[in-house]
Amino acid sequence: MNWILLVVAGLFEVGFAACLGKAKESSGKIAVFWYLGFFICLTISMILLVKVTKELPIGTAYAVWTGIGAVGSVLVGIFVFKEPAYFWRMFFLSTLILSIVGLKIVSK
Repeated sequence: MNWILLVVAGLFEVGFAACLGKAKESSGKIAVFWYLGFFICLTISMILLVKVTKELPIGTAYAVWTGIGAVGSVLVGIFVFKEPAYFWRMFFLSTLILSIVGLKIVSK
C-alpha cells in the first residue's frame, strides 16, 4: 500500500509542477486558480510522502518521489507545453525510469 501511496504522491508532484507551468501562462483570476491548484497538490503530495516514509526508507522514498515527479513533469512539458522530445532527452528520461524501477525492486 505504501508504494501505491508513493506513486500517488509523485503524481501530485507532477500536478503541482503542471499548475506552476499553467499559472505562468495565465493572468488574473485564472492564474490564482492555478496557484491554488499548486498549493493543494503540494500539500497532498507532501502529506503522502511523510506518510510513506514512516514505513519505507527515506532515501528510497524520496528518490522515487522525485523521480516520478521529474519523469511526469518532463512528459507534461512535452505533451502539454510542447517542449522538445529529442533523442538524448528521451534517452536520459528512460534511464531515470529504469532507476526508479530498480529502486523499487531492491527495496523492501
